[in-house]
Amino acid sequence: MANDASTVFDLVILGGGSGGYAAALRAAQLGLDVALIEKDKLGGTCLHRGCIPTKALLHAGELADQAREGSEFGVKTTFEGIDIEGVHKYKDGVVSGLYKGLQGLIASRKVTYVTGEGRLSSPTSVDVNGERYTGRHILLATGSVPKSLPGLEIDGNRVISSDHALVLDRVPKSAVVLGGGVIGVEFASAWKSFGADITIVEALPHLVPVEDESSSKLLERAFRKRGINFSLGSRFSGVEYTADGVKVSLENGKTFEAELLLVAVGRGPVSQGLGYEEAGVAMDRGYVLVDEYMRTNVPTISAVGDLVPTLQLAHVGFAEGMLVAERLAGQNPVPIDYDGVPRVTYCHPEVASVGITEAKAKELYGADKVVALKYNLAGNGKSKILKTAGEIKLVQVRDGAVVGVHMVGDRMGEQVGEAQLIYNWEALPAEVAQLVHAHPTQNEALGEAHLALAGKPLHSHD
Repeated sequence: MANDASTVFDLVILGGGSGGYAAALRAAQLGLDVALIEKDKLGGTCLHRGCIPTKALLHAGELADQAREGSEFGVKTTFEGIDIEGVHKYKDGVVSGLYKGLQGLIASRKVTYVTGEGRLSSPTSVDVNGERYTGRHILLATGSVPKSLPGLEIDGNRVISSDHALVLDRVPKSAVVLGGGVIGVEFASAWKSFGADITIVEALPHLVPVEDESSSKLLERAFRKRGINFSLGSRFSGVEYTADGVKVSLENGKTFEAELLLVAVGRGPVSQGLGYEEAGVAMDRGYVLVDEYMRTNVPTISAVGDLVPTLQLAHVGFAEGMLVAERLAGQNPVPIDYDGVPRVTYCHPEVASVGITEAKAKELYGADKVVALKYNLAGNGKSKILKTAGEIKLVQVRDGAVVGVHMVGDRMGEQVGEAQLIYNWEALPAEVAQLVHAHPTQNEALGEAHLALAGKPLHSHD
């Protein structure tokens, strides 16, 4: 198997998702000769089966809710139902436009793009379509796929994954969502807005269990108000077909019947049968192990994105891919502080955070050294106008920096940018309090929260 045109690339990337294509774009920008290999579509899970299409569904759901609720704002609107074909046309149009733009970017940077299923054939080569692509360095970025539980078969019919849910040709009358993490609550939220009867099953004590407990409780309260049912703290034990759907059983004896079971228990790395072990790459439960610079134990191989055991977020993939490209180009990139990465769950209401939880802060610094402040959005004019409820919670090391910002409410994902700066620049509450925030905005709530934490509350009680 010969390397066509006897080219040795500076970087050969296996996988064209968020991490892979970001590395390709940045490496090419820095003058490296890059080959990018992808078996499916450029953009990977995020663009085609994750971030982008799910948020399009959620926006369609938001419009459905607004149509139902227009009278609350003095606007005469009626809701006539969901045209699922029209929703998919809108969703696919968004994806298609971004996909074409991304293809143009890759072409403009003169990246050698190869379509085909690649396999690592040595620490410096990848085989694809009967050709060998040799690189001075290899980047593994093969991503992830929806996981299931032992003994639970996803059949794509009545037991489905998020991949199936995104192309479902109807709005289910009812669904059990197995998993109360980001994927589960986002689909539950969208389907509820579309008119489905939803029950979420989560084995842990709270929805979105990696978030601060106060955020989880606020989301649970909001979901109860919306009529989204959930069962917490008991594990799934089995599912069986019924005459017109499924019957889901839990270990505590509870059962739920619905048209569909959506399995949303997370995503697992794509690494089996790709030659990683044979090349000597250290692995753990299918994940490729890396250091803070995304280097594997093999000097010529790096790995990024959902393939490695870091946060499974597209923007983390972007950052990791760029870090690898800059390191290989001889720059001196700073390792990623994963606590400083913004996290957003785009359900209704949204949950957004950056930094560490109150519980984690107490564990790290001691309970007596941690101060937490909650600012209720009821005191925020723009949130009142939007009729959204929620709060902003700040976690501070006493007399020191803010180490956690946790927000619940509609559009809170749009506020996480300033929260990210506050955490990453180790801002003191008094430093943020002296910044003048526009009124009336939801962003102002961040300023008000810091005013209160600095001891000079304005639109909130002492």
